[in-house]
Amino acid sequence: MLLTNLIYSSGIACFPGNPIDLEIGRITRLKKYLLETGLNNYVLAPEEENALIDFPNEKFQDFSVVDVFHVRNTKNILYSDIIENSGDIPYLCASADNNAVSSYISYDPKYLDKGNCVFIGGKTFVVTYQENDFYSNDSHNLVLDMKEEKKKNKLNQLYLATCIEKSLGYKYSWGDSISKSKIRSDVVSLPAANNKPKYELMNVFASAINKLVIKRVIQYVDKKIDSSEVFIIITNQKINASHIK
Repeated sequence: MLLTNLIYSSGIACFPGNPIDLEIGRITRLKKYLLETGLNNYVLAPEEENALIDFPNEKFQDFSVVDVFHVRNTKNILYSDIIENSGDIPYLCASADNNAVSSYISYDPKYLDKGNCVFIGGKTFVVTYQENDFYSNDSHNLVLDMKEEKKKNKLNQLYLATCIEKSLGYKYSWGDSISKSKIRSDVVSLPAANNKPKYELMNVFASAINKLVIKRVIQYVDKKIDSSEVFIIITNQKINASHIK
């Protein structure tokens, strides 16, 4: 491969700590990860294309949050009681950064919350999907578990998390935080037909958006690789020209 050959043959590119070398390393590792995990497939299926085209015409309906989800409070662990980076279980907070993950810790399993759910950071109303089991801090956080078990998958819950945030985000803030009792009177706007949420549409639409994001990432990676190759070629030409002189 041209890029690999250039990396190892160019003096400047292989110089330890060189910014270009570090950048190429990050980009190539990212591309390898995308290939190994199958995330390099961004071709939209016909139903995904149709979901994107038809989305502006979709009918939305308000549903009581507690009709769609089982709502419960998370277990709480004070930040002062944990040891950061002491394990491999996510420790969640009310931050929007890093999908609400503050650290990865080891702790008493009795405080573990079940994943595959929508998580709400209570004090800040940060809404995320949590795929794995986790520990929670003491920010009065909530867990929303889908009642429709057969429809409970990652894509649907990513879509639902967005709908929760868009439907209720205007209402809650640090000074007026959400709670298990307050959310019982809240509604979430969802695509619907015959007074029922269209979970199949949510799944297909979320899949389409996921592929579009992957496409942009891959295009970014390819562009960075191309620009790095050009930079190395030009730099090598300059180095060779200076040696000739």
